[in-house]
Formats: sequence, structure tokens, C-alpha cells
Amino acid sequence: MHTATRAYASVAKETSSPRELEATLLLKAAAKLQAAHDAWEDRRGLDEALLYNRRLWVVFIASVLQDDHPLPPPVRQNLANLGIFVMTETFSLMTNPQPSHLRSLIRVNRELATGLQGRG
Repeated sequence: MHTATRAYASVAKETSSPRELEATLLLKAAAKLQAAHDAWEDRRGLDEALLYNRRLWVVFIASVLQDDHPLPPPVRQNLANLGIFVMTETFSLMTNPQPSHLRSLIRVNRELATGLQGRG
């Protein structure tokens, strides 16, 4: 089982709703990405943060592509498009590391988490 999937299952036991779980995982990914950004000069933690975020988003994308997903199709499509953006930025960081791409991923994760928590 992938790390993101295990984390998803682990946190599910500690939270009361799927939205809270998703927000928690997005914030955890954002924190890992932020730590990599803060240590940009030596790239400490960058690969691990990108891997965690990528695995998390693979789970999200796969979920919204399911026919029985409860969200309306336009919302699901928007989330899938956001997932494509995240994957594009991730692969860009892997081949040509730029702090601006990392900031974009951090912002996406934090803003989506805020929306899931009903604070957006």
C-alpha cells in the first residue's frame, strides 16, 4: 500500500468526516512542501515532499474520476483539472527545480484544505 494511502487510512480513524481527512492530508503535504521550500538551498526533503504530495493527489484524482463519486460532475472535473496542474508542477520541479513551482503547490494544497474546512 502506498504511503499516501496508508496516511489517508490512518488519519481517517482520527477525524470525523472525509472532508476533514482530506483537509488534514492536504495540510500535511503543504507542510512537507513548505519545509522543502524553507531548506531550498540544500534541497533537503524535496524529493520526499514531492513524492508524498504526488501520491496524495493520485488518490484524489482517482477518487473524483469514479462514477459513483458524490460531487457534481463539474466540481469533479475542476478537481481533476487541478490534479493535472499539480502533477504538471510536480514533474516540472523534478526536472527543473524552481521555488515558484513549489510555492504554487503549497498554495493549492492550503487553499483547497481551507475550502474543505469551510473557512474559504
